[in-house]
Amino acid sequence: MTTPGSRAPVAPVARGAVPLAEVVRGDLVESVHLGHLVVLGPDGGERLALGDPTTTIWPRSSVKPLQALAMLRSGLDLPGRLLALAAASHSGAPEHLAGVREILAGAGLDESALRNTPDLPLGRAEALAWQAAGHGPEQIAQNCSGKHAAMLATCVAAGWDTATYLDLDHPLQRAVRDAVVEVTGDADPHATVDGCGAPLFSSTVLGLARAFGRLAAAGAAGDDDGGRVARAMAGHPAMVAGRGREDTLVMTAVPGAIAKIGADGVCAGGLPDGSAVAFKILDGGDRARPAILAAAMRAAGAASVAGADAAALDAVGVTPVLGGGAPVGAVRPAFDADVA
Repeated sequence: MTTPGSRAPVAPVARGAVPLAEVVRGDLVESVHLGHLVVLGPDGGERLALGDPTTTIWPRSSVKPLQALAMLRSGLDLPGRLLALAAASHSGAPEHLAGVREILAGAGLDESALRNTPDLPLGRAEALAWQAAGHGPEQIAQNCSGKHAAMLATCVAAGWDTATYLDLDHPLQRAVRDAVVEVTGDADPHATVDGCGAPLFSSTVLGLARAFGRLAAAGAAGDDDGGRVARAMAGHPAMVAGRGREDTLVMTAVPGAIAKIGADGVCAGGLPDGSAVAFKILDGGDRARPAILAAAMRAAGAASVAGADAAALDAVGVTPVLGGGAPVGAVRPAFDADVA
């Protein structure tokens, strides 16, 4: 494994970036969000490329489905509802926390085994309810606790040490790295530590899209562990994020679709035919992400998927700009969503 400082630096993430979304107030464009985006067709060919999709990024929580794939390959066995939670950045609703406890209990563990960063629930309403019940930041409430519980359960199934499961050289994390390399096609990834404390491996924007296309296609075909991850996410979208969250809404609107947001402006999605999207917003904010995601998924052909609710998909991207409490503008994609 390559160590930090032993390789040539990658190109700056801002190089070649272009507008992905505009913030309109009244009749003027007030702000512009730059980044890199790719839409792939079923054959993996580029249907739309904005900026430089070969840019190397930290995929953040968008990589969780790939981590879940590595866990399945290492012996994890969970029903779909809990496997979706293993790939989740959950809001901290009661069903999410109950699911985390269920994963741990199934492995003979409890919350004391978790090594993720303590936090409040990610969802605003969920955080208020959590605090009103007298709680502060806790590991189980943090949005990655489903992934960490599943990592621990994987270690128990494989006979690996649970106390060191976050070490970069732990067998579990080596398995994650192998899965990331295989499914993204990006060799020799960089490594760091994510916000939750787990190792994080880099990908390109293009590689992240390839991975989601492969997982979604496997889900439709009903084969392999990647297909299990995709079917779990598509079958239990509320467990992957939560009420009102854009990835949950996309998966609810489009049968068989998978989508997963990540911190610092990252997002990826895939469709049952293998089409896929991925993007990185340079400013790292989440304001433009729903508009970009909805437009990119439409460009990938999401509205044409059998049973898709095109109106619900479009509604995911509606982010009003307010003036005096009333809409006076909107966040809109800076590209044509009808390229498919």
